[in-house]
Amino acid sequence: MKKLVLTFSFLLLNVMILAQTIIGKWQGELEFSGQKLPLIINLGGTPENLNATMDSPKQGAKDIPIEKANFLGNQLNLVSEKLNITYLGIFKDNKITGKFMQSGLSFDLVLTPYTGQENAVLDRPQTPKPPFDYLTENISFKNPKDGNTLAGTISLPKDQKDFPIAILITGSGAQNRDEEIAGHKPFAVIADDFAKKGIATLRLDDRGIGESSVGSRNDTSANFAGDIDAAVDFLLKRGYKNIGLVGHSEGAMIAPMVAVKNPNVKFIVSLAGPGVAINQLMYQQNEDVLKQAGLPEDIVKKDLDQKKAMFDYIANYKGKNITVDFSNFLSQTFPNLGPQEKSAYSQLTQPWMVYFLQYKPTENWSKIKIPVLALNGSLDLQVSAKPNLEVIKMALTKAGNKNFKTEEIAGLNHLFQTAKTGSVDEYGEITETISPKMLDIVSSWILGLKN
Repeated sequence: MKKLVLTFSFLLLNVMILAQTIIGKWQGELEFSGQKLPLIINLGGTPENLNATMDSPKQGAKDIPIEKANFLGNQLNLVSEKLNITYLGIFKDNKITGKFMQSGLSFDLVLTPYTGQENAVLDRPQTPKPPFDYLTENISFKNPKDGNTLAGTISLPKDQKDFPIAILITGSGAQNRDEEIAGHKPFAVIADDFAKKGIATLRLDDRGIGESSVGSRNDTSANFAGDIDAAVDFLLKRGYKNIGLVGHSEGAMIAPMVAVKNPNVKFIVSLAGPGVAINQLMYQQNEDVLKQAGLPEDIVKKDLDQKKAMFDYIANYKGKNITVDFSNFLSQTFPNLGPQEKSAYSQLTQPWMVYFLQYKPTENWSKIKIPVLALNGSLDLQVSAKPNLEVIKMALTKAGNKNFKTEEIAGLNHLFQTAKTGSVDEYGEITETISPKMLDIVSSWILGLKN
């Protein structure tokens, strides 16, 4: 009995040591074809009740929420469903060795205790600073269908009447009303620019961010479309009539979803919006990123073949238990897949991702008859300009739409910054938040519409 007690005490001591050493700040670098992206993982609470956030200093992003975090035995598991990020690591010898995956891309990531410096000052000259030469009002309202509360800001032109008002719709992942990324605040810049030119805007905190209430873990783009539909009705009750939607990335996918059901939407601006089926878009995105990184052709082909099989399986899935069926599919199709990678790829079966991969944008674009402006940057590696603009153009033509314009803007990336390569790594390095050329194209088009 004494030996058993001593053994138990030893195990308990090990657990206590792990608890003391896992809690804190950890640093590591994602390396991708010679490029390095530093990351900081912040672990708090206790191993039994772990909480986590992530910082990306190079991109100017801090306290990125990680919804699921647990530490069992010596294994750390982190999941951000909204950003499609998974990290599975093994704690040993005061470091964590594991796999970081996002949207199907996999990277080795070794974390060590944090030793760096924080609070780098980012140069963002376009970020609006008060006092503003226009009116602003913070508002909130409920989505009556889902029951969640949404909070945001209305920016209004000063001393003007009968102006158009645009609801700004964020891209993928939970973002605040400014669509803040890499220290940039694109929607704040758009709202500022528009208000000075005579266009009002409403920008919103996404579910669970800022002052908006938390949604469900099963939320999909359809739920987010419901939020924007509720925003249209909110503005309508306030007396606004010329209401439009300006969506970026996934937001530009949501815009036509809302417009086909709500006749009070008068115009759409698609910024880096998808036209091709999303499983094809995801494949193209992976291909563009891998090729831009300069990886060997055989490695690129192997990775793309694997991703295509996974994306297509989910896109065409008609069964009743996708979690189990997809796990069996991975085991049968890729028997050499490691447990870490298999666990990470299982995040593709989350409700948001399943809906996303099964979505076909043309089903809604082909029903849109209101004015549409669709813009993409030529250096966009996330939503490739040519194929998506072409499909949107074909769908709008099929709809009999008589008032639409599509344009590829040279030299701009997914965020519509003036870029060199279009790489995601550039987002935080570029001081420009949005190209003034893009802002002028959009504002001129909106103001040129007949009420």
